[in-house]
Amino acid sequence: MKQESFDVLIVGAGPAGVAAALAAARSGARVGVVDASPTPGGQIWRGGAAHSHDPQSRRWLPRLDAAPGVRVLCQTKVVAPLDPYALLAETPAGAVELRYAAAVLATGARERFLPFPGWTLPGVLGAGGLQALVKGGLSVAGKRVVVAGSGPLLLAVASFLRERGAQVPVVAEQAPLRKLLPFGALLAGLAPAKLAQAAAYAPAGAALRPGCWPLAAAGQVWVEQVTLAQGEKTWDVPCDYLACGFGLVPNLELASALGCALADGVAQVDVWQRTSIAHIYAAGEITGVGGVDQALAEGQIAGYAATGNRAAAQAHFAQRAQAHRFRQALEFTYALRPELAALAQPDTVVCRCEDVAYRDLARHTSWRSAKLHTRCGMGPCQGRVCGAATGYLFGWGQDSVRPPIATAQVATFASLSTLESHTQELHP
Repeated sequence: MKQESFDVLIVGAGPAGVAAALAAARSGARVGVVDASPTPGGQIWRGGAAHSHDPQSRRWLPRLDAAPGVRVLCQTKVVAPLDPYALLAETPAGAVELRYAAAVLATGARERFLPFPGWTLPGVLGAGGLQALVKGGLSVAGKRVVVAGSGPLLLAVASFLRERGAQVPVVAEQAPLRKLLPFGALLAGLAPAKLAQAAAYAPAGAALRPGCWPLAAAGQVWVEQVTLAQGEKTWDVPCDYLACGFGLVPNLELASALGCALADGVAQVDVWQRTSIAHIYAAGEITGVGGVDQALAEGQIAGYAATGNRAAAQAHFAQRAQAHRFRQALEFTYALRPELAALAQPDTVVCRCEDVAYRDLARHTSWRSAKLHTRCGMGPCQGRVCGAATGYLFGWGQDSVRPPIATAQVATFASLSTLESHTQELHP
């Protein structure tokens, strides 16, 4: 099996990973960056600088391409830890062992989906997922798209879809106006660039309905309408697509598999972005969903600290502190309302992979019990969708993750016959 060795290995090529890689390279380290996507950028800068509306992508991504001492391995997904200083990964050319003296986990976040009647209909997609499909060539010109859920991503997606010719009659934001107005005022003082960015979404903002959420989607073979609620009022909106997203949840699978301490749904780190494992660092959404500025600040701190360059890392503490204030405002403003936990009906499917309904889960008291008796979370997505949903609906914490943490070819495992012994070493 091929082997690659680095002083610092960065897992994830989004803003945090890019910033960490450049910081480590400036300190003279041999740096590797791995990401499952075809190009660097992560979800927020998907497709590279040419396809991103964020001007920061045009500043950072070209630097990564030009940085000496940085090797970028795209279309490379991490499958399992091998030992505390090595990961098994899969590339189009086959399996590869990635060795490192230090690692930075910048694995980002994914959309949270909450189940409601009709959410499994074709045409009901994640807000970010639909945006990715359109970037990949799906035409929405002339299509009616309702955007619903929670978070700043909704307006960004709505604005993007309008630019691509879609009609966006409603942006249903579950956060109430009494929270959104102070948040806007906070942006003016804390992050004026973000306020300017929000102002660019003004045409889409005309469709914004605060304190509004989806009750159900309906259609014969494809979504045809969505029922929205706002206080005591409900009404139906015809649509060709329903784009939903209820915030983001960190991708913690690798951190968990490595044995990093987790709490409150995030990786625990110290002031140097170091996890509970001394040579493993974490940056970006994995430490708490806070956006690009947080990712860039934490990434630079982690990249410098991973090489022992603490003086350079400390120079970014103030930037991180400001980004964390923004994160706290995000968490308060877009906290999910209790009504959303009551959307699922007894027959509403919660685990789409294994076709497990709400009623089948409600009789259990833990994620482990539900998995054992219903196979919830044991399908192809390995709980990445239903895990966050059941965590919100029932308050369940998830079990520790065991490898493989991503789907992989049999040949990848055949190249390493001692995976089980490595697993026992990490999880005795």
